[in-house]
Amino acid sequence: MRRASDLVRHSVLTLAVATAAAQAASCDKPVYLTLDTGHMGVATLVADVLKRQQVQATFFLANERTKTNGGSLDDEWAPWWKARAAEGHLFASHTYDHVYWRADRPGGHFEMRPAAGADAGRTLDWTAADYCGELKRSATRFKAMTGQSMAPLFRAPGGKTSPALLAAAKSCGYAHVGWAPAGFLGDELPSDRYPNKLLLKKALRDILPGDILMAHLGIWSRQDPWAPAVLEPLLEGLKVRGLCFATLRDHPAYKSKFKPAGGGSK
Repeated sequence: MRRASDLVRHSVLTLAVATAAAQAASCDKPVYLTLDTGHMGVATLVADVLKRQQVQATFFLANERTKTNGGSLDDEWAPWWKARAAEGHLFASHTYDHVYWRADRPGGHFEMRPAAGADAGRTLDWTAADYCGELKRSATRFKAMTGQSMAPLFRAPGGKTSPALLAAAKSCGYAHVGWAPAGFLGDELPSDRYPNKLLLKKALRDILPGDILMAHLGIWSRQDPWAPAVLEPLLEGLKVRGLCFATLRDHPAYKSKFKPAGGGSK
């Protein structure tokens, strides 16, 4: 028998998803805000902005080093992810140890280099099965933190892939998500040459309906944090331009991944 608290959580999640679906249905010029993990120093501020602006985002999760010397998917951050899940955002894999593809190797192997975890900085030789296992590690951890399942999507760290790597991920059910040229929001760039004011101006000028946008929950190298300084005026400015926000669940290239088995509805 389900506990009352479980029923309440289920009801809250159902309402959040239904609200997001209704918003997406009325969104005729969508853009798709995606946020990769990072040092998490601005994560709480980002969540506040998204809630205030009533914007649904898609998060790509890896267990990256945080400013509190933990990991972005550790127990400290589990309540934060659970709260975001209850708000109806979408979640996908960014590998677990933020593992970069470096090159294809003979025999269907890959040269890989994790940026986090026990093998950080080492060059590894992986099979397709190894890569699938890495994608699923984030999904397993997310399920443990939130009780929800991740979307069958992933973003390779740095956006670095090869046709062979994409085929490996596809073999275990994952579709890769990049970003639009104008959707690169610039929070990885040096602050002295790319100040927030310049990044905001460029994004408001260049972003078009249908674009996938990409930023992070904290970048170590940027001295002048991009979020929330740019994030909130960007969301407001795009709305003024007549654009609206949806998760990748509604993106034409990915929405078929979310159809119930057999094409029916529940």
